Amino acid sequence: MNIATKVTPKMIATKDVSLDDKYISDDGSAYMSGIQALVRLPLAQTRRDELNGYHTAGFISGYRGSPVGNYDNFLWQIGGILKDHNVVFQPGINEDLAATAIWGTQQANLAGQGKYDGVTAWWYGKGPGVDRSGDVLRHANLAGTAEHGGVVALFGDDHSCKSSTVPHQSEHVMMGCGIPIFYPTSVQHILDLGVHAVAMSRFAGVWTSMKLVSEIVETSASVNVDLDRVTPVLPEVDLPTDGLHIRWPDHGIQQEQRLYQYRLPAVLAYARANQLNQTTWPCEHARIGIVASGKGYLDTIEALRILGIENETAQQLGLRVYQVGLIWPLEPQGIREFAEGLKELIVVEEKRPILESQIKDELYSLPDEQRPHVIGKATHGKGEWSTSIEEAPLIGHYEFQPEPIAKMLAVRFLQLDLPENLRQQIQNRIDLLQKAEQESRRVLDLADRKPYFCSGCPHNTSTVVPEGSRALGGIGCHYIAVSLDRGTETFSQMGGEGVSWAGASHFTNEKHIFANLGDGTYFHSGYLAIRQAIAANINITYKILYNDAVAMTGGQHVDGHLSVAQLTRQLDAEGIKKQVIVTDEPELIHAEEHLAPNVEIRHRNDLDTVQRELRDISGVTALIYVQTCASEKRRRRKRDMYPDPAERLYINSDICEGCGDCSKKSNCLSIEPLETTLGTKRQINQSSCNKDFTCVEGFCPSFVTVHTRDMKRPAKFEGFATGWPERPIIPQLGDIPSRIMVGGVGGTGVVTVGALLGMAAHLEGKATRVMDMAGLAQKGGTVYSYIQVATDDSQISSTKIPEHQCDLLIGADAIVAGSHAALSRLKQDAMVLVNEDSAPTSDFINKRDWFAPVTDLINRLRGHVKQGKLVSLPAARIATQVLGDAIFANQLLLGMAWQSGQIPLLRESIEKAIQLNGTAVEKNLEAFRIGCHLASDSSLITHLLDSLPKTNAPQTLAELIHDRTSRLQDYWNEAYANQYRMLLEQVAKLLPEALAKTIAIQLYRVMAYKDEYEVARLLTGASFKKSIESQFGRGVRLSYHLAPPTLGTNVRKRIFGYWMRFPMMLLARLQWLRETFLDPFARQQERRHEHAWRDRYIGFVKELIAAPQQYNLTVATQIAELPAEVRGFGHIKMQAMQSANQRWDELSTQLNNKA
Repeated sequence: MNIATKVTPKMIATKDVSLDDKYISDDGSAYMSGIQALVRLPLAQTRRDELNGYHTAGFISGYRGSPVGNYDNFLWQIGGILKDHNVVFQPGINEDLAATAIWGTQQANLAGQGKYDGVTAWWYGKGPGVDRSGDVLRHANLAGTAEHGGVVALFGDDHSCKSSTVPHQSEHVMMGCGIPIFYPTSVQHILDLGVHAVAMSRFAGVWTSMKLVSEIVETSASVNVDLDRVTPVLPEVDLPTDGLHIRWPDHGIQQEQRLYQYRLPAVLAYARANQLNQTTWPCEHARIGIVASGKGYLDTIEALRILGIENETAQQLGLRVYQVGLIWPLEPQGIREFAEGLKELIVVEEKRPILESQIKDELYSLPDEQRPHVIGKATHGKGEWSTSIEEAPLIGHYEFQPEPIAKMLAVRFLQLDLPENLRQQIQNRIDLLQKAEQESRRVLDLADRKPYFCSGCPHNTSTVVPEGSRALGGIGCHYIAVSLDRGTETFSQMGGEGVSWAGASHFTNEKHIFANLGDGTYFHSGYLAIRQAIAANINITYKILYNDAVAMTGGQHVDGHLSVAQLTRQLDAEGIKKQVIVTDEPELIHAEEHLAPNVEIRHRNDLDTVQRELRDISGVTALIYVQTCASEKRRRRKRDMYPDPAERLYINSDICEGCGDCSKKSNCLSIEPLETTLGTKRQINQSSCNKDFTCVEGFCPSFVTVHTRDMKRPAKFEGFATGWPERPIIPQLGDIPSRIMVGGVGGTGVVTVGALLGMAAHLEGKATRVMDMAGLAQKGGTVYSYIQVATDDSQISSTKIPEHQCDLLIGADAIVAGSHAALSRLKQDAMVLVNEDSAPTSDFINKRDWFAPVTDLINRLRGHVKQGKLVSLPAARIATQVLGDAIFANQLLLGMAWQSGQIPLLRESIEKAIQLNGTAVEKNLEAFRIGCHLASDSSLITHLLDSLPKTNAPQTLAELIHDRTSRLQDYWNEAYANQYRMLLEQVAKLLPEALAKTIAIQLYRVMAYKDEYEVARLLTGASFKKSIESQFGRGVRLSYHLAPPTLGTNVRKRIFGYWMRFPMMLLARLQWLRETFLDPFARQQERRHEHAWRDRYIGFVKELIAAPQQYNLTVATQIAELPAEVRGFGHIKMQAMQSANQRWDELSTQLNNKA
């Protein structure tokens, strides 16, 4: 039995369940994540001390960072509970100062004025924070802890570099400081080892630490919270006369002696007395032993299961397994006892060896016949550095998965003298594994959903640099700019932003550089980087990105007060040469008091100009870009804590040319492709839009502002019964967990689905484990939630769903669902539900014709499952249609999955979980219920699809000609339309059909150029009014964003109120003036170019039909397609037309070359 993860399932009275149970309940079970377990630990410790007669307090300080990025958020949420438990939460400005404050808590009673018997302190930080805190960690640990205090350092390591600039393994720093390291394997283990970490710290007078990785701490599970579950045993040890604890005065020499001569031996005695390391798979006559800890232990158990090896089979094999809870220092007696009789001892641990080196050191002196071969990073007879990559049983970098471990173990096992049936079983499992791997290697992702800035993110604009300049990256969301094509290259550690230029600038001809620096990093340590730059007198402009939130880790505020005015005064005092504030709301900055003198305030529209001015100034300058984080705006608006303008932008798709200028101006993923009869246009996803409004800067008259805050309430859809459909047969759990995977886009509620299923399982007393892979928010990138439900927690080993073990895939996004990461986990008989509405990836920003290959992705999914096991539907559009927001698509899919009989939970449990979650409860319940009905009655899907807007594109050439002729008649007049029709009738007779279709499409494009008359007609027409009313209801007021030629040649648009509708209606009726001598617009350069472009194309078509056999068909087709590249308005269109004309001239030389 694995003592770290055992939970006894039992039915829980749902009426008594509260979300606070995880923090305040001291008996039974509660559902919590690993982060929430860390929140519970200080509270439970105070209660445990009180029961033991001690009046203690708690103190928590550190600095956020994945995988402990949300720790502070959870602590802030329970401020009242913390206060009731005498626990003070005081975030650090940075990690090392927080650790210094932690050190101080152990000194509280040294002067005899302490208010408590002791203070238990908890430090937190991720790998880079451990690195920068080495000095204080060493000092504080040498000083020691108080007898009734204690310190636990919680450090998060990102082994796979998913949310970091470099992968991390922090054990070596802790070892160098003499701090013992615990490494839990589960949420339950975090709670259990947390008790021991405090007790050990108090007993031995040392700081202790706990290693945390995403696969453990970002997992949720139902755990036992009995306060007496763990009762520390305090062994008898040799003590110096003055004890082991902190004192004053105390010299460093005595501190070092005390640590290594007394404290660490006391740590080892405690580890042995409390069995922190245990043989979890005993075998009396074992030949092979496996030692593992943390995530590596879980991966090992899953690897054994892949090979079909359970406890019973292990006896035949001669295998025993050792789980290490305290990985440094390794308790020697336990490992010696475990190694007795073994021929080979395999150490499974990620990254550099920690256990392997200690085991070798401990066993090295044994006689040859008693010493097993120890392998891990090194093979037989060699050390780590003499073992080649090919020889190494396990790699020493990145992270492990169970499958490679299984293959390595199989090699070792098959060398043994095994019963034939066991040998064949292992060989068969490996053959299946290798076959599956070969198949999966042939699957290439059809599209890649990379992390990207949120919709409306200030960094969409602020990280752009002027032509001819470069920027240096830094730590924060703006780090994404390093991976984009916008001149941001290289980066530094947190707090070193820009300082690399102090070295490089002496040895390059480059005169100036920009450096991105977030306000959170500035407050953390970046301020000193600016001081260094000024001291070095280098030419650099710091772009200080003031977003009013530390968005990368959850939207926290800076840990202290940092106003814009305070920032300017600090920089002024340091001697900055010039400061300019750039913002989307200059009026708010002008109202700010106490700005430094001579600070300029400019609108963000002037960003490029300001950057060009600053780069020409010698010395250090600062551009302070002020705009609130888009995600934080959204959060605050939901709580009525931030202004929500009663405005929404809307694109008239009839006017839109699909040029992509709005995407380039805004870099925003809420600008999405819209397929229409006339090609791919643009639309704004109102569900994800954060009202940044930068997209309106795209030079295009299709944008209107709709003066309303809310979308039109969806009409009650007729067809759904008020109740629930007939219950499906709920699948029964057996010896193997039910495994469900949810995949989608970060920020759309994927993690919520996992949380709901985990809580529902907990409510039913089932064992559950939910692991979220969210990475960088994953900011518009891929997010997975792995849900496992079982009758007993011992059935669940790996936190991720292993390959080919997923029973149900809920694909909230087709790109994510069709990726290799998802496909490789599907069972052959898995069920797949997938949303056909796929949001664009970041590729759409710069590739205007990008489209999600949804059909190909769904076909790929269909090829991985049995017939009838895949259901696809436009879930986002359906959710918008019936519930008013695409955000409810995931709950709709969840309802379909449950009604399909794929989830081993009661409907009532899921309903209760939705209620406990407390967010948009009624809408989420309704979405879940609608999903149940859709799965129960497929005709409802058909009914809903029929109600969705459709694109009825012409299918045949005749239909295409008729459609475009009709449109041209509306555009101008019958004579103009007939000119098109008659020419196309000749084209249809004389040219191949494919070329004729191309000409039909592109001739219409050049003839229906959008001049002032056409724009006015389309903005005031009945069809546009109808589309506005369908989204926002009747009676809404519009404003228009136009650049009329009468206002000059300035390319920036201006906003016109609703009154502009009436002049435009008049202008639309004057379309008969088009191209006459009375046409006031015809003499514009843009119009003259459009006329010439149209006439050239008509002439080309006439040449083709005059002698169709004389021309090279391929070249003719290429010329015929050229108008498709000429899109947009004003300078955008003119630049495209110039390029197209040049290309036409090049192709013309080849037109008569039939070869």
